[in-house]
Amino acid sequence: MAARMCLWYTPGFAFVPPIGVFMISGCGADLLINILLTILGYFPGHIHAFYLEYVYYDRRRMTAEGRFSARPAPGVYSDRIQNGGHHHNAPPAAPAGNNYGTTYGTVPAA
Repeated sequence: MAARMCLWYTPGFAFVPPIGVFMISGCGADLLINILLTILGYFPGHIHAFYLEYVYYDRRRMTAEGRFSARPAPGVYSDRIQNGGHHHNAPPAAPAGNNYGTTYGTVPAA
């Protein structure tokens, strides 16, 4: 599946880098940076797009293996790319007001 998606995204990167970046990150800071780099020079836009593609697929592979990177990739502002397209949910918080198991400052009932 990932190989097919990579083959689908690669033509977007090959001809117009911002299209490929839009396909993996959506409309955000990474897309704006890539558009500016492509306007300033065609190759800087390509380098940035290939870097984003590498981070996206590397994080996607790590998530499929059950490993998660604790550090964000430098220069990547999209959460979708940082997570490899997956959502990482925080564990549920304890219910408020129920202080089960706490003994600090309590007086035993007589």
